[in-house]
Amino acid sequence: MVKDKVSDYVEGVAAKYLSAVDAEAKKSNQHEIGGLVRAGFSPYLGVGPDDFRYKVRQVYISDDQEEPIICDSYVTWYDTRRDDESRGPEYRLYYYDSPVTEMMSGGDFFLLAKLKNEISSQTEGVVPAGIKLRPGSFLMVFARPGSSAESQLKAMFGLSSVSGAFSSGKTDAVDLILPLRLMLESIGVEVGSGLGQEGEWLQRLVDAFGGVAFPKTSIFSEFARNSLGAEVSAIDTPDATLMAWMQREESLFRLYERYLVRERLILGFSGDVDSFIDFSLSVQNRRKSRVGHAFEGHLNKLFVENGLNFEQGRGKGRVTENNSRPDFMFPSFGAYQDLFYPVSGLLMLGAKTSCKDRWRQVLSEANRIPSKHLITLEPAISGAQLEEMAAHLLQLVVPSSIQDTYTLGQRGKLLNVSEFIDLARKTQMQN
Repeated sequence: MVKDKVSDYVEGVAAKYLSAVDAEAKKSNQHEIGGLVRAGFSPYLGVGPDDFRYKVRQVYISDDQEEPIICDSYVTWYDTRRDDESRGPEYRLYYYDSPVTEMMSGGDFFLLAKLKNEISSQTEGVVPAGIKLRPGSFLMVFARPGSSAESQLKAMFGLSSVSGAFSSGKTDAVDLILPLRLMLESIGVEVGSGLGQEGEWLQRLVDAFGGVAFPKTSIFSEFARNSLGAEVSAIDTPDATLMAWMQREESLFRLYERYLVRERLILGFSGDVDSFIDFSLSVQNRRKSRVGHAFEGHLNKLFVENGLNFEQGRGKGRVTENNSRPDFMFPSFGAYQDLFYPVSGLLMLGAKTSCKDRWRQVLSEANRIPSKHLITLEPAISGAQLEEMAAHLLQLVVPSSIQDTYTLGQRGKLLNVSEFIDLARKTQMQN
């Protein structure tokens, strides 16, 4: 496994909270943001009397939306005082109207990043004819203040203190663990597979699965686990093992997906637009659904290896009130349904790779169990959301490596995977 870093994809970062003048048309029609020179960002944008125009991918992330709003545009970096020789230069970044900028409000968190690689932007019809863009691509990301999205971006780029003036971030603040890789991809940054010797891995995948279609998620997950072999131990290091399984599967999935998509595009669609759209949607839907199923499958294997008594919420009769199906029930759904079985011997675990607002679904899935557990791969959940979870007696379980993205105070309130397994084993022994 090749350990890539954020710095492999991002050269420079600066962030601030937007003022009303920065963001709101009714406050200002300038569409300009200043202060980047003081943050040391001008080397990425240029210095001189000419206008500097660049491709930019704009992203608005909201905790209450599953997918971010993304659009491609361009920006102009220029000296507002270039015609006034009596005054020093004052550079500003001019942005243009887009679906993303329409979402902006004063107080929003704003992050600007210079990307190492050019983005394959969709700017046709956005950049006027005759406008030439300079080499280089940038990322403009916006999020509501106090949101989990803001917390995650701060953690990724080492932004411990952000104000109304730009602060420079770091591109080596944290390891590029799986959730952060997925977040970069979700906001339009193309990241590598994280695998060395991709050609050899691809051949193994084609040999195993035929190079025509994807196998069932459970089969692909087993292949990923077996490829790691004795490099990990579900018993000795369950946290690291779970993350290694997930990372390996994600890397293999992206490698194999790229191969299958390329082969299908070479075959062509003979002008059949509907077939092309159906194929594109199938690729997107597979990406969305697969990771959750893989997560549950790897957890199942982890719990089996550790000798825990449990059942997944699949199959006939594995339900609680209102036909709810919790992801995992310890020791069994039969025990839960037996009203004489002590509540102290029951544990319920929900599993969600990301929380957003979906964590609330867990609250109504097992009424007999007052304090529920939820395992997630989501990094740096906001303090406000963590407090709301705690108020509903929801205990969060987060793998150790992901806990590094949380504050020290927050980490003390989280369980890691090993601690949850110990709790389940202790509960099992006492009943």
